[in-house]
Amino acid sequence: MAAGALELETFVREALLRGQSREAITQALAAAGWSEAQTRDVLLAYADVDFPVPVPRPRASLSAREAFLYLVLFASLYYAAFHVGSLLFDLINAAFPDAASGRSYDMFGSSMRWSTASVIIAFPVFAWLARHLAREVERQPIKRLSPVRRWLTYLTLFLAAVALICDVTTLVYNLLGGELSGRFVLKVLVVGAIAGGAFGYYLHDLRREEVAA
Repeated sequence: MAAGALELETFVREALLRGQSREAITQALAAAGWSEAQTRDVLLAYADVDFPVPVPRPRASLSAREAFLYLVLFASLYYAAFHVGSLLFDLINAAFPDAASGRSYDMFGSSMRWSTASVIIAFPVFAWLARHLAREVERQPIKRLSPVRRWLTYLTLFLAAVALICDVTTLVYNLLGGELSGRFVLKVLVVGAIAGGAFGYYLHDLRREEVAA
């Protein structure tokens, strides 16, 4: 633990031992330059119960089993999302063939068959793991603060945000060049829907976590 964080935790514990209210502690630390988030995180480490000494809350810990489950969960999410996009791209190519290429599109080619098989396998794995982990969080809410869960959630938000930025940039670039076509717009919408859906879902999940905390 960093020296500053250790000093903050020691101060909060001593203040609670001396009977100071949480509001008074927050105001004192704010006046000293500590952020509201830093103060809130340390105060949340102690239960708000009537007891002579501060009562610590259980803290999230990282286990190999939990890391394995979350890694498989998010890996299956990325894999399924990629192949959903690939499958939709193949359907768009089949529905709107490129006349300039001079060749017909094989709707049941290896690309579409591989994407279909990948989605059939990966999505149920993701759905089952998501349900299983959600039940564990309901039984033990402290698991919502799992370090691996938070890191992978923020990584997913980052990847989704990058995909959305690149998607919109590509759309604007082609719009300015006057090179928009129906199939191109549909592919942009597919990427935007997949990335936007993932971004919105996990952003809502983080906000729900903050409210619960």
